[in-house]
Amino acid sequence: MNITEFFEQSAGKWFSQRTSHHLAFKQAESGKSDIRIEMIDKDDPEVVKLCEQYEMDPALALCGARVTWDGTMEWDEEKHSGTAVLVPIADENNPNQGKLLRDMGYAEKAPVAGRYVMGDDGALTLITEYDTMYSEERLWFASPNLRLRSSILKRFGGFSMATFCSEIRMGGAK
Repeated sequence: MNITEFFEQSAGKWFSQRTSHHLAFKQAESGKSDIRIEMIDKDDPEVVKLCEQYEMDPALALCGARVTWDGTMEWDEEKHSGTAVLVPIADENNPNQGKLLRDMGYAEKAPVAGRYVMGDDGALTLITEYDTMYSEERLWFASPNLRLRSSILKRFGGFSMATFCSEIRMGGAK
């Protein structure tokens, strides 16, 4: 599987349940989200704009996806929602890895370019280094309608967090 196929397989509506373990506080919390993943054309204005923002040739975009989420966490009443556009750009010599452009990061609410690695096992690993933290996330399919995700988040000079998610497709598959 390549990254475009992974994004295509991810398209649809998902219900996500997650458990996060805050290592510094020795506490865990659970959360849930509704996630929608839509494929967008490589020549869509949002994809072109994002490539230009990172000074990348839009013709190098492999695909585009819009991810929208709406969720809650156990510890707070605050709604956690947002939308991000994702655009993978393969390395010149290795199509199984490259840059992943985002108009909004997950750990920090700012545009960020991370890296992706598509494993031989069909798992996608996303690595993002922000100004104050490092994030590594691994996503894979247990079946066509069950996607699993594990991640670590390390704040430089501070806390770390590990998360596991199970995501069940609720509709919208091709």
